[in-house]
Amino acid sequence: MSSELSPHVSYSEPRLSFHPDRLSDTELHPLKGLLRFGPYSSGLIPDPIRVATISPEGDEQKLYAFMKELNSEFEPTERRDFIPKWPGFSKVFNVHMRAADSTCHVRISAEADEEIENSEIPYLALSERLTRAIHSLESNRSAFDVVFIYIPSRWAKAYSGPPGDDFDLHDHLKAVAAARRISIQIVREDKAIAYPHRASVMWRIGLALYAKAGGVPWKLADADPEIAYIGLSYALRPLTSDRARFVTCCSQVFDADGAGLEFVAYDAHDVEVQRDNPYLSRTEMFRVMTRSLELYRRRHAGRSPRRVFVHKSTEFKSEEIAGCMEAFHLCESVDLVQIVEDVGWRGIRVDKDRRGGKKGMAAGFPVARGSLVPLSQRECLLWMHGSVAGVTDKGNYFQGARSTPKPVRLVRHAGHGSWDDTAKSILALSKMNWNNDALYDPLPVTMSYSHILARVIKRMSGLGTAPYQFRFFM
Repeated sequence: MSSELSPHVSYSEPRLSFHPDRLSDTELHPLKGLLRFGPYSSGLIPDPIRVATISPEGDEQKLYAFMKELNSEFEPTERRDFIPKWPGFSKVFNVHMRAADSTCHVRISAEADEEIENSEIPYLALSERLTRAIHSLESNRSAFDVVFIYIPSRWAKAYSGPPGDDFDLHDHLKAVAAARRISIQIVREDKAIAYPHRASVMWRIGLALYAKAGGVPWKLADADPEIAYIGLSYALRPLTSDRARFVTCCSQVFDADGAGLEFVAYDAHDVEVQRDNPYLSRTEMFRVMTRSLELYRRRHAGRSPRRVFVHKSTEFKSEEIAGCMEAFHLCESVDLVQIVEDVGWRGIRVDKDRRGGKKGMAAGFPVARGSLVPLSQRECLLWMHGSVAGVTDKGNYFQGARSTPKPVRLVRHAGHGSWDDTAKSILALSKMNWNNDALYDPLPVTMSYSHILARVIKRMSGLGTAPYQFRFFM
């Protein structure tokens, strides 16, 4: 038996598009692309973006000062090889932002501080007050686009529940607001306000605000219009819940250019649990995939995709594979791909020895992002993290600039052919997180978004049957 691995291949860094018609408006770097060309949906969302607020009495000015910062200029003071200057919200997104009218600003009374301090269950006391505040804005829903919620550091003891209780204030507020189709941005004093690197904060909050208001910062530049990407994730409710134990969460159904604005979710009843992982029956998988397919058809004049990629973190059982194939019987090709994060593999980059030696020399940068090593016909290693050429003026760019990048393992449970389309699409979808100011995420959005959705959705009191827009969960 040979101990040699198959020869590796490398895929170039995916480009992003910043205009629906001007095909030349593309860039590898998402933030530089915004500065050069403006956002993809420029001129297509209302101007200005109106911001409602919820804050404790006496802290209103801290939140208003933060909002003013978004319209100011900041030079980068960290990650200078990647973060460009922040020139102000309107200069980046070609749209203004301002405070909504006076009826859209809610104050949490000073009594909340004493209640939180003295309560044995402070997280419930705080969540109830903030929930009522969100509810109070519903009557003025047409007067604002996004809600900023200011959370001071003195409420830190109420951010989470006691041991054994999976309460999380952030996820609770997202669930409350999403159920009412309200986009919120949580502004924590100990994070967004106190973080010293203001350009980084402005880029991250600015991107999130634009996307939560319905904007599209960028899309994928090179894509097949007849391919759909689906991410599948499962959420587990606490044992104390009186509702279904599992929620099947299908993240947004992304089309070829990375646009996925809606997703479906519902309580799954026919579920088998193996090693703490839930697996769907053929019927349940058929249901969720059929509903996902409908989202694609609604966006593409009733047409079905020619090819479908389904991503999830656990293996596809035979019943799940059968359900997928039944749902996508009109598609020419179906690829079911498991994306495994926890792998023991590592790799280092070795360049040719300039002195002519046969062994080569350790390179000055790690393995290139986009490197792929086949393990078998069904499995391969793909480096989502690694060095990238052409992003900065200094040569190779290594996001984070520390540690040895590890790959993800891709396991194909259905599909055939080379790994090219699978790997290229996963790399491209890792650049479609509009709630991040980095070059890429460690996972494609089909997976990272579905994890977020599953975490929040299990806290919602009712899922309903209508699709959700992901911007309410960001």
